[in-house]
Amino acid sequence: MSIAIVTGSGGLIGAESVKFFSDKFDKIIGIDNDSRRYFFGKTASVVSNINILKKEIKNYKHHNLDIRNKLKIEKIFKKYKKNIKFILHCAAQPSHDWAAREPFTDFLINALGTLNILESVRKYSQNAKLVHMSTNKVYGDRPNLLPLKEQKRRYEISKQHKYFQNGIDETMSIDDTKHSLFGASKLAADIYCQEYWKYFGLKIGIFRGCCLTGSLHQGAELHGFLSYLIKTAKEGKKYSIFGYKGKQVRDNMHSEDVVDAIWEFYKTKNNNGVYNIGGGRANSCSILETIDILKKKYDLKLKYKIMKENRSGDHIWYISDNSKFESIHKNWKIKRNLESIIEEIVIN
Repeated sequence: MSIAIVTGSGGLIGAESVKFFSDKFDKIIGIDNDSRRYFFGKTASVVSNINILKKEIKNYKHHNLDIRNKLKIEKIFKKYKKNIKFILHCAAQPSHDWAAREPFTDFLINALGTLNILESVRKYSQNAKLVHMSTNKVYGDRPNLLPLKEQKRRYEISKQHKYFQNGIDETMSIDDTKHSLFGASKLAADIYCQEYWKYFGLKIGIFRGCCLTGSLHQGAELHGFLSYLIKTAKEGKKYSIFGYKGKQVRDNMHSEDVVDAIWEFYKTKNNNGVYNIGGGRANSCSILETIDILKKKYDLKLKYKIMKENRSGDHIWYISDNSKFESIHKNWKIKRNLESIIEEIVIN
């Protein structure tokens, strides 16, 4: 029997992955206790996603448990042992604003929860491959030290700069920057994954994601920029922009492209490592540019207020360089452009 385990199986990447893996493994084990509801309220709950998976995916087995519970996590791995071929670790506290409210909760979920998964893999399923969904926040606010220029609707980097064409690569330093507590807990998990690969020889890929999105995303004010902005516009509510005049730039990547990348990682040999993964320059936009698109193409007029103070440690400009991943996983390319991503979220 071949088994895949997906933590955070009700979330955006988790749910998309369960559907994708359903005909590729004999059994899919999902782990999710709907912590998003606790973090962001009932509108961010992933229960609806979980119920769909239970109903539609016949070989899906759901476990409503917390990744902080070492004994229950270990019990699953001990039961299936070598039959476990792949682990996708998505479960996390995902907001750097929320982390400051409950630092211990954030750390225990992101760092200790990841360690619980890693130890179970090491003890019972050493030949399995694991993908850890990390974040670009592990670089802290170092991207803000880049020579950025303010333009009419966005911040931008000089065309002569090495990051202009492809974006930020994995050589950017993670030291001496303000990470936010969320960034720090995710960095701890990121480094632990690296050590379990380098020290214990496990097969691990660390994906430092940008803004990952899609129609399955249950966006909230403190997490999920594109999803939440569009939802707010559709509902006619007011949107708060935190600092940088709304000109902060992110690259956006559809969950289907993320899952394709995860699958290519699983199929490829000798590919342990850290990878920046994102939509790239073509899928980048500022908040103001997104508002313009919604108004022009969909006649959605967003009510918004620009706050003077930015979120602590937040990026002014971030575009991911996928070159390292693409050089090793040659069959993978981004398929979903920004226009199609926005359209899907607007329609659904």
